[in-house]
Amino acid sequence: MKFRMSSVGLRSVLQGLSFSVRYYSKHNNLQTICLYCKIKPKKCHILDCSGSRCTHRTVPPGSILPWRFFSCKQEGTTIPSERKQNTSKTTSELLYKNLLKSEQENWSDISARYKAMTKRIKEKLEELHKYKFNLESPRIVFGDNVYFEENGCVFLSKADGDEGNVDILFSTEDLGFSDAFIQRIRISPDQRYMAINLKSENSEEATCVIMKLGHFPVVEKVIPNVFSFEWATNDVLYYTSKKNLKCQNVFMTTFTNQKHTKLVYTEQDARFFVDIYCTKDRRFLTINSNSKTTSEVWLVDCRHPFKLPALVQARTKGVIYHIEHRNEELYILTTYGEPAEYKLMKAPVASSGMENWQLVYALEEKTKLVDLEMFSDHCVMFLKNAGHLYLSVISFVSHSVQSIKLPTWACEFELESHPEHTTSTCYFQLTSPVHPPKRFAYSFKENNLIEQAVQEVPIITNCHTTRLLAKSKDETLVPITVFHNMNSKELHRKPLLVHVYGAYGIDLNMSFKEDKLMLIEEGWILAYCHVRGGGELGLSWHKDGCQHNKLKGLHDLKACIMLLHELGFSQPKHTALAAASAGGVLAGALCNTDPQLIRAMVLQAPFVDVLNTMMKTHLPLTIEEQEEWGNPLADEKCMKYIKSYCPYQNIKTQCYPSVFITAYENDQRIPVTGVLRYVQKLRKAALDHASRTSKKVITSLIVPGNWIPNIILDIQANGSHCDSSWEDSLNEVARHLAFLNKELEVCHLQHHMKSCK
Repeated sequence: MKFRMSSVGLRSVLQGLSFSVRYYSKHNNLQTICLYCKIKPKKCHILDCSGSRCTHRTVPPGSILPWRFFSCKQEGTTIPSERKQNTSKTTSELLYKNLLKSEQENWSDISARYKAMTKRIKEKLEELHKYKFNLESPRIVFGDNVYFEENGCVFLSKADGDEGNVDILFSTEDLGFSDAFIQRIRISPDQRYMAINLKSENSEEATCVIMKLGHFPVVEKVIPNVFSFEWATNDVLYYTSKKNLKCQNVFMTTFTNQKHTKLVYTEQDARFFVDIYCTKDRRFLTINSNSKTTSEVWLVDCRHPFKLPALVQARTKGVIYHIEHRNEELYILTTYGEPAEYKLMKAPVASSGMENWQLVYALEEKTKLVDLEMFSDHCVMFLKNAGHLYLSVISFVSHSVQSIKLPTWACEFELESHPEHTTSTCYFQLTSPVHPPKRFAYSFKENNLIEQAVQEVPIITNCHTTRLLAKSKDETLVPITVFHNMNSKELHRKPLLVHVYGAYGIDLNMSFKEDKLMLIEEGWILAYCHVRGGGELGLSWHKDGCQHNKLKGLHDLKACIMLLHELGFSQPKHTALAAASAGGVLAGALCNTDPQLIRAMVLQAPFVDVLNTMMKTHLPLTIEEQEEWGNPLADEKCMKYIKSYCPYQNIKTQCYPSVFITAYENDQRIPVTGVLRYVQKLRKAALDHASRTSKKVITSLIVPGNWIPNIILDIQANGSHCDSSWEDSLNEVARHLAFLNKELEVCHLQHHMKSCK
């Protein structure tokens, strides 16, 4: 069952229920938009295959998170004349350009100090990349034909033929899309047409190209601003359009003799985001309209694609549901009923209303549903419980449920494409931040799990995985996953990198990253804090950390770091914090409330001004995100609450850790303007504190080391909130690690530094 983001299946919807909150994009195991997750193979992207989504938390990693346009407009002011507006706009633009130029010059001056170490780290990561940890891109199998993508081209080969004997069906470069990557592929049922989504790395806009296949494939049609699409029949394509970060219209276009395109569905509520999914048996297309808390699904019968869509169940506030189909019954994954966690239910197609939903399977308490795949006689559910991964295999024939606990080292699933719902085997990959993907197969016939043969990785890492529970302020137990080298001694002296997110019900991305493996080999400790607001322990875990509960996530993070130090995992002067996008809220808040716990922080496109953003309803995502942050315009208590933790609002004159922030000029979700304001205010507060401390030192005739933090902003001309090229990603990760090594005084990289601070 696959919904929303291309390539992850159900996971995409379960982790946020809106494209606006996605942070995992470019579809492969190595890039996501959380910190240090962006290393990825050169022009080799895992496809969102026909009938399936192979994403990983497209992302996804990857993929970063919500954002919106920044506006300098002041709320509550009278509207000035057009002349004054133009003058104000010109002044604002000039100020922005001056600040931007100043920060770029500042980074140019500072970057020299990290140049040598950045170069060494890049060389190490490039060497690791040669091992090609990722498994091959998934294939789309149609009978004897196999379709696959590689280096921006789509190829066709025979299932039993020579691997070298392939036909090229599509090339991004030949058709003038050299700066784009292939995001999704859909093959029509009779294989006469192929629809491909192309996305630029510097924009969130995607273009759908429809190819007419044959001896000489030709471009049949090009549709701009397309998000999701599915073939209803051999020559009828449904698709959604995405504009200004919103997706609210569904169109149908035909490739018959009488070609035409018409609007099929429009979503009127700005909180909802629309996408399309084809059920595994290809009986229905589902038009899915989701907010972060509520769903509504309409069915298009693929046997009668010109009929009006049929409503499954009218939206009910607080009820999320998604649809699959089998044997004239709808299988409904929903939060309906108590407790408000996911359950699998079913109802007849002819009477699909909520009053007819019957329970098939309910999750245990504090269990996270990661993904679900429907087969002709089985349903496979991918689950997380207390940090461990499980499979629950439901047999529709024997009416039994088989639970399989997966290897303890595994932290992430990656479901593979299964175009044929009648297959007898379910394939998937398991991974962790320091374990390359391993392929597994579950056989329905044999009722067993088989580890597939994989290429031996020529790297030996004695990595130990530890799972801890930290007691938060209200005594809630918060999970932490820790990785370190078993050969490391005196762990309290080792550098510690702490990861946090805690928003939108999205889990921390814990898929394999080459840079994580490198850090473990160099003696670092990696810690992942699964704080409230994320989704690691189910929907209630998210609910307990959003809106008026946001401070709980901050308390959780503080408790996690304190526990790590108490147990001997590093110490404050060797500890760094990493976060991206909405993760910047908790990371920035911790810097204001407890700066003594960490020495450095690296933020990637961070969300640091919650209050001003949520006060501006004209921005494209503000109304949609009120379900996550609250509505300060309508509720004064909400306004005061947001102000109590908002990073930008609570900067004060005190000693701050060093901070490295990466931002993107082309980022539509977190524009550079807001990040510039945050950096200016933070730097001033840190310098004011250093100045006051310096005067006190002179007065008391004491001469201690008066440490001044480095507040650095690196503004990238290329890249966007969700995607960057291989080269840009590599450079960014190397700069981050070089900064952290300097700030934490780490001097034991493979090529030993000649001098250490």
